[in-house]
Amino acid sequence: MKMLKDVIASLPESERKAVAARTAELVAEEMTLRDLRRALAVTQEQLAKAMNVRQANISQIEKRTDLLISTLRDAVTAMGGSLDLIASFPNRPPVKIAGLGDIGSTGTVG
Repeated sequence: MKMLKDVIASLPESERKAVAARTAELVAEEMTLRDLRRALAVTQEQLAKAMNVRQANISQIEKRTDLLISTLRDAVTAMGGSLDLIASFPNRPPVKIAGLGDIGSTGTVG
């Protein structure tokens, strides 16, 4: 799988800085997977290539309301990020769910 971080590393320094600045802005935002992909200026075709799937699979993933965590993690990783699962409860600080990120990717798109 070709990683987006490798593509970004090949960009001129000014463009890398622009990507890094926009990425920092995204950290505090809530958005769909499609919104995130677009904000990072990644096409469905580029993401599909990085994930070693067809572009049609990316379109399906972005439309789903129920998605395997491994598929979401693969997409986020292919865009150069990492996925953390946080549980929020009333009257308690957020809790990061451990262990799920350690499970190997199934290689399936679901």
